[in-house]
Parts: sequence; structure tokens; C-alpha cells
Amino acid sequence: MTISQLDRAVRGQLRGLAKDNAETVGRHLVMTGRLLDTDPELAYEHAQAAVRRAGRIDVVREAAGLAAYRLGHYAEALRELRTVRRLNGSSEHLPIMADAERGLGRPERALDLARTPEAETLDAYGRTELALVVAGARLDLGQTEAALAVLDSIPAGDVGSLELRHRVSEVRADVLEALGRIDEAGALRVALGEPEDEIVVVDLEEDDEEDDTTDRTADVSEGAPEEPSETDETNHPDEETSDELAGATSVGSADVTDGGPAETEAGDEQEAR
Repeated sequence: MTISQLDRAVRGQLRGLAKDNAETVGRHLVMTGRLLDTDPELAYEHAQAAVRRAGRIDVVREAAGLAAYRLGHYAEALRELRTVRRLNGSSEHLPIMADAERGLGRPERALDLARTPEAETLDAYGRTELALVVAGARLDLGQTEAALAVLDSIPAGDVGSLELRHRVSEVRADVLEALGRIDEAGALRVALGEPEDEIVVVDLEEDDEEDDTTDRTADVSEGAPEEPSETDETNHPDEETSDELAGATSVGSADVTDGGPAETEAGDEQEAR
């Protein structure tokens, strides 16, 4: 496992670090991306280790934000992804930010984010992701007819992948059920069945994976950072007002990106949707 496994653009952002520190941070980012779906807790630890060494780099903060979101640490995920937005101006994580607001029991704020100009900059995948969050927020508010209207408004051309089509149909079934249209919801669920994998990936590097598994926990507890800790970003993240929540970013891949520890506000400790 080396920094060479990172995307070239990500490696480029680490060039400002000392060579040894860049390699260490890069390894943490690789492991964050690799473990995000299978072991989100360990992925989170790797992301935090990267933040302690390079907290001013947006891809590092993005990784911690995505890992926090995956664990249901919604307040922390919001703060980290706002930091990413300030650092690089990207809107790609807007759907995740809106869904984090839902997870904190604030569906109205999720709807506010969906109305921002940044929402218009999303690609087809991001627009569909945001529509699913909006439909969920409408359901949270008891606005079931409005939720169905949101789903009906998704352009067919925006739902390209089988996985995304399946998710849209699942949310539609939930909405139909909430509307009392039980037979329609049931028929849709039966038609859905289990989603088929579009791509089967055969891992030809089992030996490397075994070595990685051996090193995963050891890497997280590495020694003191070689670069100064970014205390101004990680221990004292800028707090934003509700109005600032309107300028958010949109969902991206769960690959290595950025994030970091953040103080949890009282009342933001809810961890469920």
C-alpha cells in the first residue's frame, strides 16, 4: 500500500508536505477509501490520522467528512464538508450535507440546501441524489404527495446506473406506502427484487490485501505527525450560520477525500435518519 495508489490529483495536493509525511498521509487516505464501505469505523480512524498530519488539505478533510457521515456523525460531517467547500469551492457534496441535516432531525434545512444556486451546478448523478434526499425530507415533514412529486420530476436520463434506479424505486415504494397505496408499493418491491451487480471485480492481489489487513490498525496509531497539527481547522472549525448552510456542496464518490474532527454541538448528537 503506497501513495501511488491515490488518484494523481490527490497526490498533487500532498506535494506541499514533507516527503515522509506525504507518504504517511497518502497511506491513510488509501485505507480510508478502501475501508469506507466494509469497515467505516476503521476508515474513520485512518481519516482522523490523516487530518492530524495534514488538516489544511481539502481531500484530507473530505475523507474525514465522508467517514463521519458513514458512521452517522452528522454534525461533524457537516462541519467537515463545509470546510471542504471553503477550501475548494466545490458543490459536489451538497446531497450528503442535506442528508446530514435530515439525520440531525432538520428536514427544513435539507430543503433549504436543495434550493441554493449550488444545487443547479450538480451533475445528473448529484441531482438525482439530491432529489432522493428532498423526497425523504418531504416524508419527514409528512408531505407525502410532495415527496411523490419530487420523485416524478427526476428526469429518466439522469438515472443512469442500475444501482441508482434501484434506489429511486425503493424510495418511491416507501412514498407509495406512506400514501396508503399498499398494493402499488408491494408490487414495486416485488419487481425490484435484489439489485444485480453491474460489474464484478475479481481481486487478483489477495496477497497484497492480506498484508494491508495486517498493517491497517498499526498504521492508524503511527507516531507524532511530521507536519504541525492543523489545530485551527480541526479543533476550532469555523461555525456557519443557517444562512451559510445555503452554500453547500454535493455528493461525491466515497473515494479518499477530506474531513476531520470537529466539536459536536449540543443537540447535534442525534445519529439516525
